[in-house]
Amino acid sequence: MSTILEGLYYAESHEYVKVEGEFGYVGITDYAQHELGNVVYVDMPEVDDEVTAGEDFGAVESVKAASDLISPVSGTVVEVNEALNDNPELVNSDPYANWIIKVRLSDPSEVESLMDAEAYKAAIGE
Repeated sequence: MSTILEGLYYAESHEYVKVEGEFGYVGITDYAQHELGNVVYVDMPEVDDEVTAGEDFGAVESVKAASDLISPVSGTVVEVNEALNDNPELVNSDPYANWIIKVRLSDPSEVESLMDAEAYKAAIGE
């Protein structure tokens, strides 16, 4: 059973965004990290890069697979989680505390097209 937090927005590609004001914290869901297994590398964009909803912005590599990261929102990267460079396994220990990028949202209404916790639970069959 995966941990799915209320108050976050979820994409079908298993990324989440936590919105705080004009910013969104983007990471992978608990379900995604379970499916990937032990994460060994996280490829992240640079600060000031633009991300577009529905398009890839990096990748997560595990001992089992590599998976593109698809941005659930559009905006400008204002911070990357530097801790993941040396400790990518933090994504496995707590994917919601260990977000991957912080984005200044260019269109906050985009979150309306994402799933809430209940819809995401249904989408993954939990």
